[in-house]
Amino acid sequence: MGQPDIDYGALFRAAPSPCLVLDPDLVIADVNDAAARIFRRIRTDLLGRHIGDVLSAGPAGEHGDGADGADGADGADGAKDAENAEHADGLGASLARVLASGEAETLPVQRFGLTLPGQPAHAAERWWSLTHIPLRSADGTVAFVMVRVEDVTELVGRGGPFAVPGRLTAEERRTHTELLARFRDVTRQVDALRQAHGRERQIGLALQETMLHCPDLAGHPDVAVRYLPATELNVCGDWYDLVDLSGNRYTAAVGDVVGHGLQAAAVMGMLRSALSAAMRAIETPGVALEILGRYASSIEHALGTTVVKVLIDRDRRLISYSSAGHPPPVLAHADGTCTLLDQATQPPLGARAETEHRPQAHLTYTAGDTLVLYTDGLIERRGEVIDAGLHRLTASLARHRQLRPEELADAVLADLGVSDGGPDDVALMLIRL
Repeated sequence: MGQPDIDYGALFRAAPSPCLVLDPDLVIADVNDAAARIFRRIRTDLLGRHIGDVLSAGPAGEHGDGADGADGADGADGAKDAENAEHADGLGASLARVLASGEAETLPVQRFGLTLPGQPAHAAERWWSLTHIPLRSADGTVAFVMVRVEDVTELVGRGGPFAVPGRLTAEERRTHTELLARFRDVTRQVDALRQAHGRERQIGLALQETMLHCPDLAGHPDVAVRYLPATELNVCGDWYDLVDLSGNRYTAAVGDVVGHGLQAAAVMGMLRSALSAAMRAIETPGVALEILGRYASSIEHALGTTVVKVLIDRDRRLISYSSAGHPPPVLAHADGTCTLLDQATQPPLGARAETEHRPQAHLTYTAGDTLVLYTDGLIERRGEVIDAGLHRLTASLARHRQLRPEELADAVLADLGVSDGGPDDVALMLIRL
Protein backbone atom coordinates (compact mmCIF):
# COMPACT_ATOMS: atom_id res chain seq x y z
CA MET A 1 0.00 0.00 0.00
CA GLY A 2 1.53 3.33 -1.09
CA GLN A 3 1.78 6.57 0.79
CA PRO A 4 -1.50 8.56 0.82
CA ASP A 5 -1.59 11.63 -1.41
CA ILE A 6 -2.07 14.38 1.19
CA ASP A 7 -2.59 18.03 0.27
CA TYR A 8 -0.54 19.61 3.08
CA GLY A 9 -1.49 23.12 1.96
CA ALA A 10 -5.17 22.32 2.45
CA LEU A 11 -4.36 20.62 5.75
CA PHE A 12 -2.53 23.76 6.98
CA ARG A 13 -5.35 26.09 5.94
CA ALA A 14 -7.98 23.90 7.64
CA ALA A 15 -6.06 23.55 10.94
CA PRO A 16 -8.17 24.82 13.88
CA SER A 17 -5.28 26.67 15.58
CA PRO A 18 -4.43 30.07 14.08
CA CYS A 19 -1.07 29.78 12.27
CA LEU A 20 0.91 32.00 9.95
CA VAL A 21 4.23 31.45 8.20
CA LEU A 22 6.91 34.18 8.12
CA ASP A 23 9.95 34.36 5.86
CA PRO A 24 13.35 35.41 7.33
CA ASP A 25 12.38 39.07 6.80
CA LEU A 26 9.24 38.48 8.91
CA VAL A 27 6.97 38.91 5.90
CA ILE A 28 3.83 36.76 5.92
CA ALA A 29 4.28 33.95 3.37
CA ASP A 30 1.16 31.99 4.29
CA VAL A 31 -1.71 32.12 6.73
CA ASN A 32 -4.46 29.66 7.53
CA ASP A 33 -8.17 30.37 7.73
CA ALA A 34 -8.23 30.42 11.55
CA ALA A 35 -5.50 33.07 11.64
CA ALA A 36 -7.26 35.19 9.02
CA ARG A 37 -10.37 35.17 11.20
CA ILE A 38 -8.58 36.36 14.35
CA PHE A 39 -6.76 39.05 12.32
CA ARG A 40 -10.19 40.07 10.92
CA ARG A 41 -8.88 40.20 7.37
CA ILE A 42 -9.14 38.11 4.25
CA ARG A 43 -6.17 35.84 3.58
CA THR A 44 -4.95 37.66 0.45
CA ASP A 45 -4.84 40.96 2.38
CA LEU A 46 -2.34 39.45 4.83
CA LEU A 47 0.02 37.75 2.37
CA GLY A 48 3.16 39.76 1.62
CA ARG A 49 2.75 42.08 4.62
CA HIS A 50 5.33 42.48 7.36
CA ILE A 51 4.09 41.07 10.65
CA GLY A 52 4.48 44.52 12.20
CA ASP A 53 1.93 45.93 9.75
CA VAL A 54 -0.89 43.80 11.13
CA LEU A 55 0.22 43.05 14.68
CA SER A 56 1.50 45.62 17.13
CA ALA A 57 2.43 44.89 20.72
CA GLY A 58 0.54 46.86 23.31
CA PRO A 59 -2.95 47.88 24.42
CA ALA A 60 -5.77 49.08 22.24
CA GLY A 61 -6.44 52.02 24.51
CA GLU A 62 -7.15 53.08 28.04
CA HIS A 63 -8.93 50.44 30.14
CA GLY A 64 -10.51 52.88 32.50
CA ASP A 65 -10.86 56.62 32.97
CA GLY A 66 -9.66 56.22 36.54
CA ALA A 67 -11.42 57.50 39.59
CA ASP A 68 -8.02 58.47 40.94
CA GLY A 69 -7.59 61.49 38.64
CA ALA A 70 -5.03 62.60 36.10
CA ASP A 71 -2.00 61.49 38.03
CA GLY A 72 -3.21 57.90 38.06
CA ALA A 73 -3.94 58.05 34.34
CA ASP A 74 -0.50 59.43 33.56
CA GLY A 75 1.09 56.70 35.62
CA ALA A 76 -0.93 54.08 33.78
CA ASP A 77 0.07 55.52 30.39
CA GLY A 78 3.73 55.42 31.38
CA ALA A 79 3.43 51.82 32.52
CA LYS A 80 1.70 50.90 29.27
CA ASP A 81 4.39 52.56 27.15
CA ALA A 82 7.05 50.58 28.99
CA GLU A 83 5.03 47.39 28.63
CA ASN A 84 4.53 48.03 24.89
CA ALA A 85 8.27 48.41 24.37
CA GLU A 86 8.94 45.25 26.36
CA HIS A 87 6.41 43.26 24.32
CA ALA A 88 7.69 44.56 20.98
CA ASP A 89 11.28 43.80 21.92
CA GLY A 90 10.28 40.36 23.19
CA LEU A 91 8.39 39.45 20.00
CA GLY A 92 11.16 40.58 17.67
CA ALA A 93 13.90 39.07 19.82
CA SER A 94 12.08 35.73 19.96
CA LEU A 95 11.69 35.55 16.19
CA ALA A 96 15.37 36.48 15.77
CA ARG A 97 16.44 33.75 18.18
CA VAL A 98 14.38 31.12 16.37
CA LEU A 99 15.86 32.14 13.00
CA ALA A 100 19.38 32.00 14.44
CA SER A 101 19.15 28.87 16.61
CA GLY A 102 16.59 26.76 14.76
CA GLU A 103 14.85 25.94 18.05
CA ALA A 104 11.17 26.53 18.79
CA GLU A 105 10.23 29.10 21.42
CA THR A 106 7.03 30.04 23.24
CA LEU A 107 6.38 33.61 24.38
CA PRO A 108 4.62 34.35 27.66
CA VAL A 109 1.03 35.58 27.47
CA GLN A 110 0.97 39.27 26.52
CA ARG A 111 -1.33 41.95 25.15
CA PHE A 112 -1.40 42.82 21.43
CA GLY A 113 -3.27 45.37 19.35
CA LEU A 114 -4.51 44.50 15.86
CA THR A 115 -4.13 47.11 13.14
CA LEU A 116 -7.43 46.95 11.23
CA PRO A 117 -8.12 48.54 7.83
CA GLY A 118 -9.82 51.93 8.11
CA GLN A 119 -9.57 52.00 11.92
CA PRO A 120 -7.16 53.65 14.34
CA ALA A 121 -4.10 51.76 15.49
CA HIS A 122 -4.74 49.31 18.31
CA ALA A 123 -8.43 49.23 17.42
CA ALA A 124 -8.71 45.64 18.67
CA GLU A 125 -6.99 44.32 21.77
CA ARG A 126 -6.23 40.64 22.29
CA TRP A 127 -4.24 38.58 24.79
CA TRP A 128 -2.18 35.94 23.01
CA SER A 129 0.51 33.36 23.65
CA LEU A 130 2.70 32.82 20.58
CA THR A 131 4.78 29.77 19.72
CA HIS A 132 7.48 30.27 17.09
CA ILE A 133 8.39 27.06 15.23
CA PRO A 134 11.32 26.92 12.76
CA LEU A 135 10.70 25.34 9.37
CA ARG A 136 13.93 24.11 7.80
CA SER A 137 14.91 23.83 4.16
CA ALA A 138 16.63 20.81 2.63
CA ASP A 139 20.09 22.12 3.65
CA GLY A 140 19.05 22.43 7.30
CA THR A 141 18.82 26.22 7.48
CA VAL A 142 15.69 27.93 8.80
CA ALA A 143 13.71 29.01 5.75
CA PHE A 144 10.50 30.07 7.53
CA VAL A 145 9.06 30.49 11.00
CA MET A 146 5.55 29.27 11.73
CA VAL A 147 3.75 31.34 14.38
CA ARG A 148 1.00 29.51 16.24
CA VAL A 149 -1.40 31.71 18.18
CA GLU A 150 -3.24 30.70 21.35
CA ASP A 151 -5.93 33.30 22.13
CA VAL A 152 -6.43 33.64 25.91
CA THR A 153 -8.32 36.92 25.82
CA GLU A 154 -11.31 35.40 27.60
CA LEU A 155 -9.01 34.33 30.42
CA VAL A 156 -6.97 37.50 30.78
CA GLY A 157 -9.15 40.15 29.16
CA ARG A 158 -12.62 41.39 29.93
CA GLY A 159 -14.87 38.76 31.48
CA GLY A 160 -12.10 36.36 32.53
CA PRO A 161 -10.66 35.69 35.96
CA PHE A 162 -7.92 38.27 35.27
CA ALA A 163 -10.40 40.74 33.75
CA VAL A 164 -9.71 44.46 33.90
CA PRO A 165 -12.61 46.50 35.34
CA GLY A 166 -13.86 49.55 33.47
CA ARG A 167 -12.68 51.95 36.20
CA LEU A 168 -9.59 51.42 38.30
CA THR A 169 -8.33 53.25 41.35
CA ALA A 170 -4.57 53.74 41.65
CA GLU A 171 -4.38 50.90 44.18
CA GLU A 172 -6.47 48.60 41.97
CA ARG A 173 -4.28 49.40 38.97
CA ARG A 174 -1.11 48.60 40.92
CA THR A 175 -2.65 45.34 42.16
CA HIS A 176 -3.78 44.35 38.69
CA THR A 177 -0.37 45.20 37.20
CA GLU A 178 1.32 43.06 39.84
CA LEU A 179 -1.02 40.13 39.16
CA LEU A 180 -0.34 40.31 35.45
CA ALA A 181 3.40 40.53 36.05
CA ARG A 182 3.23 37.41 38.20
CA PHE A 183 1.09 35.67 35.59
CA ARG A 184 3.66 36.41 32.88
CA ASP A 185 6.49 35.32 35.18
CA VAL A 186 4.81 31.97 35.84
CA THR A 187 4.30 31.51 32.10
CA ARG A 188 8.00 32.16 31.47
CA GLN A 189 8.98 29.69 34.19
CA VAL A 190 6.69 27.00 32.76
CA ASP A 191 8.21 27.52 29.32
CA ALA A 192 11.75 27.36 30.76
CA LEU A 193 10.93 24.13 32.59
CA ARG A 194 9.46 22.65 29.41
CA GLN A 195 12.63 23.50 27.48
CA ALA A 196 14.85 22.14 30.29
CA HIS A 197 12.84 18.90 30.32
CA GLY A 198 13.33 18.58 26.57
CA ARG A 199 17.09 19.07 26.89
CA GLU A 200 17.32 16.52 29.71
CA ARG A 201 15.35 14.03 27.66
CA GLN A 202 17.65 14.44 24.66
CA ILE A 203 20.76 14.03 26.84
CA GLY A 204 19.28 10.99 28.56
CA LEU A 205 18.31 9.31 25.30
CA ALA A 206 21.77 9.91 23.84
CA LEU A 207 23.36 8.52 27.00
CA GLN A 208 21.09 5.50 26.97
CA GLU A 209 21.69 4.78 23.29
CA THR A 210 25.44 4.80 23.91
CA MET A 211 25.22 2.52 26.93
CA LEU A 212 22.92 0.03 25.17
CA HIS A 213 25.51 -0.69 22.48
CA CYS A 214 26.20 -4.47 22.30
CA PRO A 215 29.23 -5.34 20.13
CA ASP A 216 28.44 -9.07 20.19
CA LEU A 217 24.99 -8.50 18.65
CA ALA A 218 26.60 -8.17 15.24
CA GLY A 219 27.27 -11.92 15.26
CA HIS A 220 23.62 -12.80 16.00
CA PRO A 221 21.41 -12.09 12.96
CA ASP A 222 18.58 -14.04 14.61
CA VAL A 223 18.41 -11.65 17.60
CA ALA A 224 16.25 -8.51 17.45
CA VAL A 225 16.36 -5.78 20.10
CA ARG A 226 14.19 -2.74 20.67
CA TYR A 227 14.29 0.16 23.12
CA LEU A 228 11.41 2.66 23.25
CA PRO A 229 11.54 5.58 25.72
CA ALA A 230 8.45 6.44 27.72
CA THR A 231 6.11 8.99 26.13
CA GLU A 232 4.85 10.51 29.41
CA LEU A 233 8.10 10.45 31.39
CA ASN A 234 11.70 11.25 30.76
CA VAL A 235 14.15 8.52 29.77
CA CYS A 236 14.17 5.66 32.28
CA GLY A 237 16.51 2.85 33.30
CA ASP A 238 15.69 -0.13 31.07
CA TRP A 239 18.52 -2.06 29.43
CA TYR A 240 19.46 -5.19 27.50
CA ASP A 241 22.78 -6.94 26.85
CA LEU A 242 24.22 -9.94 25.04
CA VAL A 243 27.67 -11.48 25.55
CA ASP A 244 29.31 -14.31 23.61
CA LEU A 245 31.02 -17.08 25.60
CA SER A 246 33.23 -20.00 24.62
CA GLY A 247 31.88 -23.38 23.57
CA ASN A 248 29.04 -22.20 21.30
CA ARG A 249 27.28 -20.47 24.19
CA TYR A 250 26.13 -16.94 24.88
CA THR A 251 24.32 -15.13 27.64
CA ALA A 252 21.69 -12.39 27.55
CA ALA A 253 20.12 -10.10 30.13
CA VAL A 254 17.38 -7.50 30.44
CA GLY A 255 16.98 -5.16 33.43
CA ASP A 256 14.97 -2.23 34.74
CA VAL A 257 16.11 0.44 37.23
CA VAL A 258 13.42 2.10 39.35
CA GLY A 259 12.77 5.76 38.52
CA HIS A 260 13.35 7.91 35.48
CA GLY A 261 15.55 10.71 34.21
CA LEU A 262 19.31 11.04 33.98
CA GLN A 263 19.73 9.55 37.45
CA ALA A 264 18.03 6.29 36.47
CA ALA A 265 20.00 6.20 33.21
CA ALA A 266 23.28 6.64 35.13
CA VAL A 267 22.41 3.84 37.59
CA MET A 268 21.40 1.66 34.66
CA GLY A 269 24.79 2.22 33.05
CA MET A 270 26.67 1.18 36.18
CA LEU A 271 24.59 -1.95 36.77
CA ARG A 272 24.65 -3.00 33.13
CA SER A 273 28.43 -2.64 32.98
CA ALA A 274 28.86 -4.62 36.21
CA LEU A 275 26.60 -7.44 35.03
CA SER A 276 28.26 -7.49 31.61
CA ALA A 277 31.62 -8.03 33.31
CA ALA A 278 30.14 -10.70 35.61
CA MET A 279 28.56 -12.47 32.62
CA ARG A 280 31.99 -12.87 31.02
CA ALA A 281 33.65 -14.13 34.18
CA ILE A 282 30.85 -16.16 35.79
CA GLU A 283 28.65 -18.20 33.48
CA THR A 284 26.16 -19.34 36.12
CA PRO A 285 23.18 -16.91 35.99
CA GLY A 286 22.27 -17.23 39.68
CA VAL A 287 25.80 -16.48 40.89
CA ALA A 288 26.16 -13.56 38.47
CA LEU A 289 22.99 -11.98 39.92
CA GLU A 290 24.28 -12.55 43.48
CA ILE A 291 27.41 -10.56 42.63
CA LEU A 292 25.34 -7.86 40.93
CA GLY A 293 23.16 -7.62 44.04
CA ARG A 294 26.18 -7.01 46.27
CA TYR A 295 27.39 -4.31 43.89
CA ALA A 296 23.92 -2.71 43.73
CA SER A 297 23.83 -2.40 47.53
CA SER A 298 26.68 0.13 47.28
CA ILE A 299 24.93 2.31 44.68
CA GLU A 300 22.39 4.92 45.65
CA HIS A 301 19.01 4.52 43.91
CA ALA A 302 19.78 0.96 42.73
CA LEU A 303 17.40 -0.57 45.28
CA GLY A 304 14.50 -2.36 43.61
CA THR A 305 16.20 -2.92 40.27
CA THR A 306 14.86 -6.01 38.47
CA VAL A 307 16.92 -8.11 36.08
CA VAL A 308 16.81 -11.52 34.40
CA LYS A 309 19.82 -13.35 33.00
CA VAL A 310 19.81 -16.37 30.67
CA LEU A 311 22.59 -18.65 29.47
CA ILE A 312 22.02 -20.38 26.11
CA ASP A 313 23.99 -23.52 25.26
CA ARG A 314 23.42 -24.18 21.56
CA ASP A 315 25.18 -27.55 21.53
CA ARG A 316 22.96 -28.95 24.30
CA ARG A 317 19.90 -26.84 23.33
CA LEU A 318 19.65 -25.82 26.96
CA ILE A 319 18.57 -22.55 28.61
CA SER A 320 19.68 -21.75 32.17
CA TYR A 321 18.20 -18.69 33.85
CA SER A 322 17.74 -16.70 37.05
CA SER A 323 15.54 -13.71 37.80
CA ALA A 324 15.70 -10.93 40.38
CA GLY A 325 12.05 -9.85 40.52
CA HIS A 326 11.78 -9.43 36.75
CA PRO A 327 8.79 -10.34 34.54
CA PRO A 328 9.27 -13.92 33.27
CA PRO A 329 10.84 -14.45 29.85
CA VAL A 330 8.72 -16.36 27.36
CA LEU A 331 9.82 -19.35 25.28
CA ALA A 332 7.55 -19.35 22.23
CA HIS A 333 7.50 -22.73 20.52
CA ALA A 334 7.12 -23.32 16.81
CA ASP A 335 3.73 -24.99 17.39
CA GLY A 336 2.26 -21.80 18.89
CA THR A 337 2.44 -22.80 22.57
CA CYS A 338 4.43 -20.75 25.08
CA THR A 339 6.36 -21.54 28.26
CA LEU A 340 7.04 -18.94 30.97
CA LEU A 341 10.51 -19.00 32.55
CA ASP A 342 9.17 -18.43 36.07
CA GLN A 343 10.79 -21.20 38.12
CA ALA A 344 13.85 -19.29 39.39
CA THR A 345 12.61 -15.95 40.66
CA GLN A 346 13.50 -14.07 43.85
CA PRO A 347 13.02 -10.41 44.92
CA PRO A 348 14.69 -7.47 43.12
CA LEU A 349 18.23 -6.34 43.84
CA GLY A 350 18.64 -5.01 47.37
CA ALA A 351 15.33 -6.48 48.56
CA ARG A 352 16.86 -9.58 50.17
CA ALA A 353 20.08 -10.67 51.85
CA GLU A 354 22.58 -11.05 49.03
CA THR A 355 24.47 -13.68 51.05
CA GLU A 356 21.68 -16.09 50.08
CA HIS A 357 22.09 -18.05 46.88
CA ARG A 358 19.82 -16.99 44.05
CA PRO A 359 17.96 -19.89 42.41
CA GLN A 360 18.62 -21.11 38.92
CA ALA A 361 16.49 -23.22 36.58
CA HIS A 362 16.98 -25.00 33.26
CA LEU A 363 14.83 -26.04 30.31
CA THR A 364 15.49 -27.41 26.84
CA TYR A 365 14.37 -25.86 23.57
CA THR A 366 13.77 -26.96 19.99
CA ALA A 367 15.40 -25.34 16.98
CA GLY A 368 13.07 -22.61 15.73
CA ASP A 369 11.75 -21.66 19.17
CA THR A 370 11.90 -17.97 20.14
CA LEU A 371 13.07 -16.70 23.53
CA VAL A 372 11.61 -13.32 24.50
CA LEU A 373 13.09 -11.09 27.22
CA TYR A 374 11.42 -7.75 27.99
CA THR A 375 10.78 -5.11 30.66
CA ASP A 376 7.47 -4.44 32.40
CA GLY A 377 6.62 -1.49 30.17
CA LEU A 378 5.74 -3.99 27.45
CA ILE A 379 3.00 -5.81 29.36
CA GLU A 380 1.92 -3.82 32.43
CA ARG A 381 -1.03 -1.44 32.19
CA ARG A 382 -2.57 0.65 34.93
CA GLY A 383 -5.70 -0.88 36.43
CA GLU A 384 -5.20 -4.45 35.21
CA VAL A 385 -3.41 -7.55 36.50
CA ILE A 386 -0.09 -8.55 34.96
CA ASP A 387 -1.60 -11.79 33.63
CA ALA A 388 -3.65 -9.78 31.14
CA GLY A 389 -0.47 -8.33 29.63
CA LEU A 390 1.23 -11.71 29.59
CA HIS A 391 -1.76 -13.15 27.74
CA ARG A 392 -1.54 -10.40 25.10
CA LEU A 393 2.17 -11.10 24.68
CA THR A 394 1.86 -14.88 24.31
CA ALA A 395 -1.11 -14.50 21.95
CA SER A 396 0.90 -12.12 19.77
CA LEU A 397 3.90 -14.46 19.72
CA ALA A 398 1.68 -17.39 18.70
CA ARG A 399 -0.09 -15.38 15.99
CA HIS A 400 3.12 -14.10 14.38
CA ARG A 401 5.41 -17.07 15.05
CA GLN A 402 6.30 -17.47 11.35
CA LEU A 403 7.86 -14.00 11.17
CA ARG A 404 11.58 -13.35 11.31
CA PRO A 405 12.82 -11.81 14.59
CA GLU A 406 12.98 -8.21 13.32
CA GLU A 407 9.46 -8.40 11.89
CA LEU A 408 8.22 -10.26 14.95
CA ALA A 409 9.55 -7.54 17.27
CA ASP A 410 7.59 -4.86 15.39
CA ALA A 411 4.46 -7.00 15.34
CA VAL A 412 4.61 -7.61 19.10
CA LEU A 413 5.08 -3.91 19.85
CA ALA A 414 2.10 -3.10 17.63
CA ASP A 415 -0.13 -5.75 19.18
CA LEU A 416 0.66 -4.49 22.68
CA GLY A 417 0.07 -0.87 21.69
CA VAL A 418 3.57 0.52 22.28
CA SER A 419 4.96 0.91 18.76
CA ASP A 420 5.45 4.62 19.44
CA GLY A 421 6.25 4.19 23.13
CA GLY A 422 4.03 3.83 26.17
CA PRO A 423 3.68 5.23 29.69
CA ASP A 424 6.90 3.40 30.68
CA ASP A 425 10.12 2.52 28.91
CA VAL A 426 10.15 -0.71 26.91
CA ALA A 427 13.19 -2.92 26.31
CA LEU A 428 12.65 -6.02 24.19
CA MET A 429 14.97 -8.82 23.05
CA LEU A 430 13.82 -11.61 20.71
CA ILE A 431 16.14 -14.58 20.20
CA ARG A 432 15.41 -17.14 17.49
CA LEU A 433 17.00 -20.33 18.83
